[in-house]
Amino acid sequence: MMKNMRKNKDVGIYGLTAKWYDKNSRKSRMAEMQSYAHEVASHVSKNANILEVAPGPGYLSIELAKKGFNLTGVEISPDFIEIEKNNAKEANVSVNFKEGNASNLPCEDNFFDFIVCSAAFKNFKDPVKALCEMYRVLKQGGTSLIIDMNYEATSDDIDNEVRKLGMKGFDKYFVKFAFKTFLKKGAYTKEDFETFLKEIPFKNYKIKKDGISLYVYLYK
Repeated sequence: MMKNMRKNKDVGIYGLTAKWYDKNSRKSRMAEMQSYAHEVASHVSKNANILEVAPGPGYLSIELAKKGFNLTGVEISPDFIEIEKNNAKEANVSVNFKEGNASNLPCEDNFFDFIVCSAAFKNFKDPVKALCEMYRVLKQGGTSLIIDMNYEATSDDIDNEVRKLGMKGFDKYFVKFAFKTFLKKGAYTKEDFETFLKEIPFKNYKIKKDGISLYVYLYK
């Protein structure tokens, strides 16, 4: 399903689905977003310029903005952009959320100290072009981090992840079903990323497995 959808265009979340996602994932994903924010913060200095590609409801960008970094978020869905801006306002932080595509980032060359993309890379129609765009807008010496589902995640990995999220009832079973079906089928392996990397300017990288996820660090 995911693979068929992204053949023609980047996969976005719109309308009522975007509102549902914001409402239902806010509580369960907040600890995860704080963990990601801590990881990003460990790689940058004070007042760093950080880009989040495909921020969804904006939780990670908001957590990073709370730490004092300068945040930009590029999101394909105008409905999510509205949600992101409202969430940032509620959190009393400033984030420059704007509409754009991962394969054609509306950002200047060599500007960001760090780029992060979580749970969205598998949605991109052209992953190689998206990686090239990350390279273009990243400063020399900067790092890009992609966190996404590992195609090789086992059923036990998924069960442990859902348990960590603390979901109950319908949401718990829906998320488990999503992980085990269309999200997993659309995900990449470590070897897939290594194949992409042969076609792009990033030459230094590190890929690690953690639970159901791959962490792909790309160094410019």
